[in-house]
This record gives sequence, structure tokens and C-alpha cells, in this order.
Amino acid sequence: MSDLKSVNPNAPQGSPAERLLTPVQFVRGVGPQRAELLKNLGILTARDLLFHVPTGINDFSDVRTVPKLEADVEQSVHGFVVDRDVRQLAGGRSLVGIMLDCDGHYVRGLWFNQPWVLKKYRDNEHLVFSGKPQKKAGRWEFNGPRVAVLAPDDDLEAAAGVLPRYPLTDGIKLDAMQRMTRSAVENYGDLVADCVPESFRTDHRLPDLSTALRWLHTPDSVKQWQDGRYRILLDDLLEFQLGLALRRRIWNRTLKARPIEVSAKVDARIRRLFEFRFTAGQDQSIRDITQDLQQSAPMHRLLQADVGAGKTAVAVHAMLSAIAAGYQAVLMAPTEVLATQHWETFNELLAASRVQRGLLIGGLPAAKRRELLEGISSGKMQLVIGTQAVIQDSVKFHNLALAVIDEQHRFGVRQRASFTGNDVSPHVLVMTATPIPRSLCLTQFGDLDVSVIRDLPPGRQKVVTAKIMELAEQAKMWNFVRQQLEKGRQAYVVCPRVEGQSEDDDAAAETVFTQLLRTELAGLRVELLHGRMDRERRHDVMNRYRNHEVDVLVSTTVIEVGVNVPNATIMIIQQADRFGLAQLHQLRGRICRGSYQGYCFLLSTTDAPEALERLTALEKSADGFELAEKDAELRGPGDILGLRQSGAMPLRHADPLRDLSILQVARRMAQDLVDDGRFDLPQFIELKTVVLARFAHLLDLPQTG
Repeated sequence: MSDLKSVNPNAPQGSPAERLLTPVQFVRGVGPQRAELLKNLGILTARDLLFHVPTGINDFSDVRTVPKLEADVEQSVHGFVVDRDVRQLAGGRSLVGIMLDCDGHYVRGLWFNQPWVLKKYRDNEHLVFSGKPQKKAGRWEFNGPRVAVLAPDDDLEAAAGVLPRYPLTDGIKLDAMQRMTRSAVENYGDLVADCVPESFRTDHRLPDLSTALRWLHTPDSVKQWQDGRYRILLDDLLEFQLGLALRRRIWNRTLKARPIEVSAKVDARIRRLFEFRFTAGQDQSIRDITQDLQQSAPMHRLLQADVGAGKTAVAVHAMLSAIAAGYQAVLMAPTEVLATQHWETFNELLAASRVQRGLLIGGLPAAKRRELLEGISSGKMQLVIGTQAVIQDSVKFHNLALAVIDEQHRFGVRQRASFTGNDVSPHVLVMTATPIPRSLCLTQFGDLDVSVIRDLPPGRQKVVTAKIMELAEQAKMWNFVRQQLEKGRQAYVVCPRVEGQSEDDDAAAETVFTQLLRTELAGLRVELLHGRMDRERRHDVMNRYRNHEVDVLVSTTVIEVGVNVPNATIMIIQQADRFGLAQLHQLRGRICRGSYQGYCFLLSTTDAPEALERLTALEKSADGFELAEKDAELRGPGDILGLRQSGAMPLRHADPLRDLSILQVARRMAQDLVDDGRFDLPQFIELKTVVLARFAHLLDLPQTG
């Protein structure tokens, strides 16, 4: 390893940790100009450069002379650029060709519809082509080869082999990034401290951290690069999973809950309130929850189900079980609309019940709010439904035993903890609005046990879904819709906005409402619903729709969750390309909730590939779990549930979706270390310190772990 003084005499001296904080401009081969550009990638220090993780590799390990090339075998050649040209093809397409002179033998690289390649490489430049060549008319051709550029002072051995590909920024080319990271490894790689004990690394056959970084940036083989990358990503995921496991242990050790016994008699009495038999998935979830409720440690369980699978019924069973045992239960919803819908559901179920219940939302008259708060604090109010108003300081529960959190975007840890009293904590049941990918279950909800309801109630019809892209198709669709309405069915028309941003924005709910009244739905009973209407008006419109006094409801996404009108069988989504896949599936779930066939029409004129892929996925699949995985694939896991916006996906290098297999390993490792007590041994103190430094604030952990 080079002496740091040989790099720059003014660079920071001291401990290895301090030397890793050397400004990146002093890393050999960087300099002030490149250092300024590296800021765009978040690279400020030598350590940042060491941990700039490649996105992949170019395998130039099998470099051959031209006479030894084989067709359709992965291999590489090197030579100097002697010719560059572009040919215009039919249909506006182009074909770029670059010819290499490889010691008197000629090889051609071809790129279709990539005219920019012509300017990327220069005459007489030394290049390496890699790929699977074909021999045509006596000459070898590489179609879209991977390319490495050899600098004048590079020898072939430096450019051949396995070369990492990195995230780049304007002004820094791949070969320059490769040289800078190689320099960082040579001069700083051995300074990195490894907080994972040697015994643990040996047990799991992991390289030490310095070796892993060397393999990551300067691998001798594909396997070396894979092993180095595995160690870096595993560390990232393991530290987060250890934080989740510590939080779970703290809950189990320090928080006490009221055990709730659910007798067979109570269970049967609750089930009689429902007009249907629970599905196998609902029954299993009820068994999971009932077992948790009987413990003195508080339940922390996630209940997820596909749209229409009946997770609310399971939550009702849990809440009434707590009330039957003499305790209070609360349900917290993300919006007033959804809280009100839950309130109406409970009122229907408990119409003949003596259970005292209240709705706590903003805007209540002062006298009503005061009466409700007094009932909550005295224990007279047994069941409370509301928004985040239920966790305000003014709300004091008498003997709260169960909190159900129904969320579209996850409430934070501190909001859950707000239910916790000085001595006793409630059991907590979290419900998601739509299924979430397995990868996010292990990160965003990794501290919770999980129950899943996959089966739908018997007799539920599959919704027929179709994209409507042309005006002629729309005319046929509206004729079909009118026929269905004449048979007594009802329809939703969903628009992305409340009011248009321009005169031609026909997706605005008010505009669509007016147009449909004059044209396709003339003579029918059509109403408008959106979130900016006052509460009484919204309530009146929804009641008349439920009572079939309205044929078509033109609405914004205010009807996305919680609305249940079994006679509604048609969903028309205007400009469907503006919605995310999970939201489209949630909207589709508002129909076909009875025994009639449902139809969902996705209106769009887009030609954007990603939007079309979303709409096609919805056409082909009715499985919310499958669509959740597809949604994460299209949007990236950081956008699901608003994680990127909320900063709740605190991973440095790993991607939960891409690295699911490593994530699952990290979760098992973390659970084993914390559950069997090894994580409290002195040898793990450095790793625990790192975990607490990264996640104590985010996960609400005490600094002592």
C-alpha cells in the first residue's frame, strides 16, 4: 500500500478511520477537477470512492487473437480503430460500424439505431470488443459489443479481465472511474475496519472487508466480483435487519400487553354478525391474531390481503374480541373518508349491539368532541375509529388493548408508539391497502409478523379488464356500458384530477361529468364525487349510490379504498396511464364485490412503453401479489408506499427487490444473532455500534441496544 504522503503531503494523517476521510481530490488519479464532478455521485472522500459499488461487470477475461475466435461463444478481441461509418436504413433506422485492426486481422462492431456510437470512439483508439461474434462474408462481426477503451499508458492486461461498470456522471467516463477506484483500493483499501467478527465470517465463508473491496473493484474472475459484491450488499442488509431484530426484542422484553382470551363462545358470537362464512385465509389469520392476543407481550402483526379478500372482517373480529374481554379497541385510518367508511361498516354490523362506539375526526363540534374524549378516558367508549386525531395528546384511553392501523402509507414507529401507556401497551395490527412485495415485507415491515389472505370469498367473479386505446373502441364501450346499466347494474367513472389544468384536459372530474350528462350517459342518473366536496354532500352522494338511486358515479380516487357497493360492476378509468399499477388494481377492486360479472376499462392514448406495460399487466393478471411484484419491478422498490419520499428505505447499496435472496439470508442471520444472545457478546460490540449509529433514530432504538 502506498504511503499517504506520497499521494499528498497535506492530506489528513492519523488513524485509519481518519485517513479514509481524505478528501477524494487527494486520491491518486483524481485531482480537484474530477473531485468536483464526483460530488454529483455523493463521493467526497476516499472511503466514499471505495464504497462506490459497481452496477455490473464487463467480462473481458477471454481475450483471443482473431484466428482463434469461435462463433456464438463469449470472448474478446482488441485492436485499433481504422474505420468508422454509419449507414441509413429503411424506416429511418441507422447502422453504425467500427472496424478494428487486430494485428493485421479485421473485426467489425455493429450498432443498430445508436448513431451516437460513431462519435463516442476515435480513429486509432485502442479498443477491446467483447461479445458473441458471427462470421459473415469471411469477416468476424460483433453485434452491439461491450467495449473497453485502453488509454495510451494501459497495457492489455490492465484492460482485459473482469471490469466493473459504475454509476457515472457527466464528465467522467467508465475507464476513468475504473482507474480511480483501482487507485482507491491500492492506497486505502487496507485501512477499512471490519466490524464483523472473524468467527462469524468464517462460519458463513465471507471474505474480510478489505478483500471484498479489492474483489469488487479489481476482480480476477467473475466469481471474485460476485463474492466481493455479496459481502458489501450483505453488510448493508444485515445491519438494517439487526436493527429491526433489536427493536423487536425490546418490544418483547420491555413492553407488556393485556392478554386477551378469546373463547369459542365469543368467537361464535362474533362470527354470527357476518352474513358469510370466513374463507380459509381469513380463518388462519384469525387464529394467528387470537394466539398473539393471548400473550402478555404485545402483538405486532401485519395483515395483508388482496383487494376484496376481507381483511377488514378479520380486523373487526380482533377488535370485538378485545371489547368482549372488557377492553377498548381503536382503528386508525389514513384519511377522514376511509375512517368514515369504516365507521359506517361497524355501525351496520353492530346495529343491534350494545357496544359503545365513536368516530374521532377533525372538524367535530367542540361539545361532541369533548363528550367523545370523556367517554374514551372513562372507558365508556369501547370502540373508537378515527384518523391521526386518535393519537393526539388530548386523547387518553382508559384500558386500550388493541390498535388497528389501516394504512395506505405506513404510519411511523412513533405514531404506533403513541398508543403506548406508561405501564401497558396495546396489541398492534397493521393492515395494508394492497399487497406489497416480499422484499418490502422484509424491510419496511420487517419487525412485524405477517399474516396473508390470498383467497377471495366464494362466488366472487373475476373482473374482465381491457385497454381502450381508440375512439372507435370507446364508442363500443359506452354502448356496452349503457346495456349493463339498463340491466340494473351500476358504474364508476374515475378521473385523475378534480379540475383540469387546461381547456383540453378532459380528464377533470367536473368536465367528464358534464360531458357524459350531455352525451354517452344522457338520460341516466349520474352524480359527481370528489374529495373537495363538503362531508355532508359526499356522504349524501355515496348513500344514494349505495341505495341505487344513482346509476353512474363520476369520481376522483376518493373511492380508491373502502367503498363496497355489490351492485357496481363497471369501472371506467379515464387516462389510466396516469395511475400506478397498485392504484389501478385497488380501483378495480371496487367492483365485482357481489355475484355479478365485473368489467374494468382502461382508457388511454399513451404510447409510453412503461405505461403500456402497466396497463397490459393489469389486463393479464387479477392477482394483487403478482401485480405488487410487477409494480416494484417497474417503479423500483423505493417508490412503493412512498418510501423514497419519506426516507424510510435507509439502504446504502442494496436494492430489496434485486437483492431479495441476500435480504432473506441477512434476515435469518440477524434473527439468529439476536434471538440466541450472541449479538450481546463482546466480539459483536463494533457491529452493534455501527447498527445503532445507522438506525437508532430511524427505528426508535435506545442507544444501548
